[in-house]
Amino acid sequence: MAQAGGLGVIHQNLTPAAQAAEVRKVKRYESGMVVDPITIFPDETLADALALMARHGISGIPVVERGLSEKPGKLVGILTNRDVRFADDKRQPVAELMTKQLITVREGVDQEEARRLLHQHRIEKLLVVDADYHCVGLVTVKDIEKATLHPHAAKDAEGRLRVAAASTVGDRGYDRALQLIDAGVDLIVIDTAHGHSQAVLDQVGRIKKISNKVSIVAGNIATREGAKALIDAGADAVKVGIGPGSICTTRIVAGVGVPQLTAVMDTAEEAHKAGVPVIADGGVKYSGDLAKAIAAGAGVVMIGSLLAGAEEAPGEVFLYQGRSFKSYRGMGSVGAMEAGSAARYFQQDVKESLKLVPEGIEGQVPFRGPVAPILY
Repeated sequence: MAQAGGLGVIHQNLTPAAQAAEVRKVKRYESGMVVDPITIFPDETLADALALMARHGISGIPVVERGLSEKPGKLVGILTNRDVRFADDKRQPVAELMTKQLITVREGVDQEEARRLLHQHRIEKLLVVDADYHCVGLVTVKDIEKATLHPHAAKDAEGRLRVAAASTVGDRGYDRALQLIDAGVDLIVIDTAHGHSQAVLDQVGRIKKISNKVSIVAGNIATREGAKALIDAGADAVKVGIGPGSICTTRIVAGVGVPQLTAVMDTAEEAHKAGVPVIADGGVKYSGDLAKAIAAGAGVVMIGSLLAGAEEAPGEVFLYQGRSFKSYRGMGSVGAMEAGSAARYFQQDVKESLKLVPEGIEGQVPFRGPVAPILY
């Protein structure tokens, strides 16, 4: 999503630690420079290195001395796929396998200089060091290629892809937000079925006090009063939509909701006074629905079902009557609530699944392949 210029939101039906790990994966996937890269010590084994590479999906690890304190020592080498390709003794020390002849640059190197050095020395990784020869960064050929391939990617000031993550209300939502911020998330979505509630307003204020670097989106709402309350609480953007989604049954179950076009128009009128953007969430089936949402005043449109069949979306691909499908469930479905989304509907204290009041359904959508062609 970020490579295409959008912003993906990592769902909250994960443990806080697992969700934070997903945030870190995105932040490390592409960057102008990998800051504080994962490192390994010379006395560790090939098995340790291979496990580290597999866990983080990387092909090269800077090798550093063991420091006297917790901080890693000086850079002494780099271990890449080329070094381990034909190594078969898993107990062999990294020191015997690593490349010791290093090409390094100082902090502040620009991309053009990095590109020139990578080409000149026919290497794929350029090590960035400080004045004491500690490894502080890593510039890779892959990152430069990705930047060229995706010129409109949504990136932060350090050249890393942007990523959002969902949280909820109460202490559990606050603790989750702390872990997400520590992982480097760019935006937190306080995601509930009824955003114009005291619990959401309180949570916006609490999280805003943690860090000014993280933007807060709060919702969902459907009225101008809801928009004003969230903006006054400190929300950087408001999310609009009570029941318009294809797998949402809130309007039927709760008898509450506003037609999406009306809701967007009403909230946008209030939000624009404060210069706060509106996100239209749900009900988008065709390209014309996107145009209507933007025309009604939304600055951003959030999409679910259109992308649920993408290869990168959560859920396994399965065969049904000779066709490939992916499961797709609303956050208000019983399955999603049992997995952890009950707080979104203020039902976190309900212990028995039979007593949950679902406001969504579970279904399936045709498998559509990679997300990039779908977006275009």
